Amino acid sequence: MIPVMMRIHTEGFKESSLALEFEQKAEVFPVLQELIRQRECEFTAPIRIHLKAARIGEMVEVEGNLETTLRLTCGRCLTEFLGPLATEFAITYVRQAHGMPTEGAPAEKRVEAEDAGLIGFWGDEIDLTEGIQEQVVLCLPLRPLCREDCKGLCAACGADLNLGECDCRREHPAGPFAALRHLRLGKD
Repeated sequence: MIPVMMRIHTEGFKESSLALEFEQKAEVFPVLQELIRQRECEFTAPIRIHLKAARIGEMVEVEGNLETTLRLTCGRCLTEFLGPLATEFAITYVRQAHGMPTEGAPAEKRVEAEDAGLIGFWGDEIDLTEGIQEQVVLCLPLRPLCREDCKGLCAACGADLNLGECDCRREHPAGPFAALRHLRLGKD
């Protein structure tokens, strides 16, 4: 169930802008709930959202920022770490079917809100859930790192190289291009 505070009533601010601040648990958002269930990340703090909405005709422009804290697993050394997650965003919502050709129009003339990079809404209420969760997912790191200079794990023994060198004799891994290391080009 989506809390009432995750919705904007467009009739409430026809002439001016609307500023909102709220916090939500990540579990409120279906996509984030699935990420938590699959243990991709853990949200250790609620998502804090500050936004300003302005109405422009039948469109509503929402600008703001969000922040939270995550527990992630490093993509190199596999240790868990806490990291901040913050982003600024701008989302445009458009009242569905306004300014768009009707059902009787030829298919090549019809434009859906999503095709134009907009999120459609019906009636006088905008549900912010989809737009907010999309912004969180977009700023998640593809390959989280506990720190930029993380050395990772030894490919031979699995030791954490951040804690010190291991006793393994490291050789260059044999891959499909390993033979090219001995290739000599040019005049001898």
